[in-house]
Amino acid sequence: MTDLTALFTDLVRLETRLYNVLDARLKAEHDLPLGQFEFLRFIASHGATRVFDLAREMAITVGATSKAVDRLESAGRVRRTANPDDRRSSLVELTAAGEQALAAAEPTVEAELRTWVGSALPAPVLEQLATSLSMLRQRAELDPRTDRHHSTTA
Repeated sequence: MTDLTALFTDLVRLETRLYNVLDARLKAEHDLPLGQFEFLRFIASHGATRVFDLAREMAITVGATSKAVDRLESAGRVRRTANPDDRRSSLVELTAAGEQALAAAEPTVEAELRTWVGSALPAPVLEQLATSLSMLRQRAELDPRTDRHHSTTA
């Protein structure tokens, strides 16, 4: 029988170590923290998006998300525009500088992930891991106890 507590510990420690390695390399080579890379990647794949949607995706508070967007905006990587469907919110979209930063950083992230994950597991095992983690993430995202954005205001 699998020790779920040990599995949890392994997942958390692996995530922490991978995050730290990726973050350090992105900062050193691209002046782009991993958290900002994740924001840029989400915006690039979804188009103009609300801070609320970013917060939900990143599983962080709206307040923390808004501060992160402020930093990206100050760096010239995103811009906020009025939301035509809701005057109470704005939309966040990539600038040309944000697109360039993301394009430059993506190969770096992929190289690190190939080193730390892709080369460590045979392809069928990696595919099963990806499927299993996706399933667990979807389940967690449906559980209201994991929904952190409700604890703050916009």
